[in-house]
Amino acid sequence: MNIRPPFEAVRADQMPHDARNQMAHIFADGFSQWLDYFSNDKKVIANAFAHMFKMDQFYVAVSGQEIAAMAACTDCHTLSLQLDRKQLRKFLGLYKGVLAGIILKRAFEKPFEDPPSNTGSIEFVGTALKFRSQGAASHLIDTIMKMTPFEQYIIEEVADTNLPAMKLYRKLGFEEYKRKQLSTSAAKKSGIQYMISLRRMNNKQTT
Repeated sequence: MNIRPPFEAVRADQMPHDARNQMAHIFADGFSQWLDYFSNDKKVIANAFAHMFKMDQFYVAVSGQEIAAMAACTDCHTLSLQLDRKQLRKFLGLYKGVLAGIILKRAFEKPFEDPPSNTGSIEFVGTALKFRSQGAASHLIDTIMKMTPFEQYIIEEVADTNLPAMKLYRKLGFEEYKRKQLSTSAAKKSGIQYMISLRRMNNKQTT
């Protein structure tokens, strides 16, 4: 019988040790499909992007000494990531490092346009491989919504092919409110037809 390990959710900057390395490996495992142009080596991806997390915007689910899951929660004004082009060049090489600094800066540091008031944005959700399907991400997101003061929460641009993520978010009460269709060429390359946005009102006062 598999017993779900206990998880403790804390803000990443309040961890007793620097959580960046473990978070970077979770990021590399979860987002490598979007970054394979820059490197197919997940260790390289982890090293290249470990610097970028704004730790006061991230929360982690911890089991023992290990980070089981991570997610950012911002106020839709503050960024959760900040890229350092020098670090990108160091680990990805001059050409790809420069290119990553241009392309990914636009993607990762893109501000919300006219964000809704009193809204939390949940971003960069990831679960460590050994803790998948054990409820770590579900526990983390649920705890984030209890720990933060927002009236509603949004999760922007989830790929329609990411069925585990969609199942998780719907289980937590998120509902689709917007979808963006990819161009024909982008859809053919990625297999993704739509990027879906979801939202949920904060009902912690009634549960």
